[in-house]
Formats: sequence, C-alpha cells, structure tokens
Amino acid sequence: MKTTYKIFALVFGLIACNTDDPEFNAPVIPERITFSAARQYPEGIAYSSLLSQFLVSSITQGKVGTVDANGRYTDLIKDDRLISSIGMKVRGNQLYICNGDQGVSDKSTPQTALKTAGLFIYDLASGQNVRRIDLAALLPNMNHFANDIAFDDQGNAYITDSFASVIYKVPADTTQASLFINSPLFAGTQGFNLNGIVYHPDKYLIVVKSNEGKLFKIDFTNSNKISEITGVTLLNGDGMVLFNNDLYVVNNRNRVSQVRSTDGWKTASIVKTDSTGYSEATSATVVNNKIYTLNARIVEVGAAVAAKNPGQLQAGTYSIQQFK
Repeated sequence: MKTTYKIFALVFGLIACNTDDPEFNAPVIPERITFSAARQYPEGIAYSSLLSQFLVSSITQGKVGTVDANGRYTDLIKDDRLISSIGMKVRGNQLYICNGDQGVSDKSTPQTALKTAGLFIYDLASGQNVRRIDLAALLPNMNHFANDIAFDDQGNAYITDSFASVIYKVPADTTQASLFINSPLFAGTQGFNLNGIVYHPDKYLIVVKSNEGKLFKIDFTNSNKISEITGVTLLNGDGMVLFNNDLYVVNNRNRVSQVRSTDGWKTASIVKTDSTGYSEATSATVVNNKIYTLNARIVEVGAAVAAKNPGQLQAGTYSIQQFK
C-alpha cells in the first residue's frame, strides 16, 4: 500500500507541475525586441493574451502580423479591403483596427487616399473578419483618416479621425456607428489633428491633438463637455495608454512621456520622460504591467507621402521598446 501511495503521489505531482499556471507561463519579454517584416511600416501595436504575442499593423500593406518575444514575425490577418491598418485595440478575443489611407498603401486609390475612415473587427482565433464599418460615410465630402481607438467600461468604441474634426462612437454590439463629438477644437489644416485616445474609468475620454501637442478631456458626466488639459505640451503626440492613472504618451517621435494629474485631469504635468531606444515611434501597449512602444519608421512614411512616392518605403526592420 505504501508503495502504491508513493507512485500515486509522484504521478500526481508530475501532473500538477505540468498544469498551466498563467503567471508562471507568462512570456518573458525583453526590454527591446527587434523584428523583420518586409515593407511592414507598422503604425499600431497591441498585445493578445490569447496568442501571447504582440500584434503590429501595416501602413503599406493593410495587414496585421504577430511578433513573439524572440522577434519572430508572422502574418495573421490579410484582407483586401483593409487599406492601411493603423491604430488597433484588443477587446476580448477580437481585434479592432482603424482603416485609413495616406496614399502610400499597395491598395491606395485616388478615391480612397485621404478619404478613408473605417473600423474593422476580426476574430483573433481564426483571423476572420467579423464586421467592417464605414465611418467616413457619416460625414461625406471631407478628408478622413481613422487613427486610434479606446473602449469605455461598457465596451463601446471611440475612434479618432485625424483629418475630420470628429470622434466616432461604435456601440459594443457594433450595430450603428455615430458621430460622438464634432468640434472646431479638433480641426486644423496642417498635419494630424486628433490622434491617440484613452478612456478613464471616471467616465471621460482623453485625446491628444498631435499638431498642437494639446490634451483634451471629454466628460461623459457633463454633457460630453470638452476642456483642454493645461500644464503640458506634447508635440507630435501619438499613441497613448492609461496605466495606474498615469498617461503614457508617445511624442516627438523619439520619446514616451509619463503624464500625471492630481485634479481629475483639469491640469497635468510630466513626471518622467524616457527617450532611450525610441526612433520614429508611434504607439504603445501594456504587457505584464510594462509599457511597450513601437518604433515604426514613421518619418519615412511622412516623406513618402510628401513625395507621393510609395516606392520609397522599402525598409524591413523595426523594434519594440520597453519604457524604463
């Protein structure tokens, strides 16, 4: 009997040691990941717990790929109707992607360039499209560029448009998109206007107006009142994440600034800036309580747009940098 008991205990122990432990099995992610993907020019980054990999978009090819902790890139989503995949967010087992067009994608046409704002939703397990929503149709005869996404605590999506002065709202059931905010405060004729966006659990949005470096608060509890958050200027503000009530903003294309408020985001100040390891950076995501930012070669994209020469975009090496 004692021998049988010892054998059972040994077998049970071996089984227990091989049982998945989410914390123990969490991937060890280095401070910097370099990856290769031909002509990817990724603007957006997200992380999928389902896949245990980063997700990166593609301005030039309108696709999405995965990058693991060792820097191995693999195509995940290809869709002929996705012109340029821009900002992305994971919600559950679905990936929400902004569809835009600066005119340098393999799929760009005169009809879509600078006129495209869409929200495309995909199942992460299969890579198949779930829904495509044409946001630009809500405000026709204007320039458009869907840029970034945030979700409120009900699962509703809010999408910035960098060329039209609007934020769109797509309900959690994705039945009917609407114009959530249309304000002259978000307008401008030079460069990108609205860019990164986050939702604060105290029921407001924070958005950055890239070309002016301004942060704005949109208060759901006060008739969606828009107010400028004073005290900081973040020129070329791009992707943002809210983590432990601090806002981490990719800005100036070469740094991430940790921004803090002590008065409910009426005012704010920069408490830390990390400028080591960032070059032509765009957007960020949170993984294992750390901030990771995508170095996307975005300056090269801007040069190709200005020259109207997509053929300039031939690079294939990119990186992901941890905030320190």
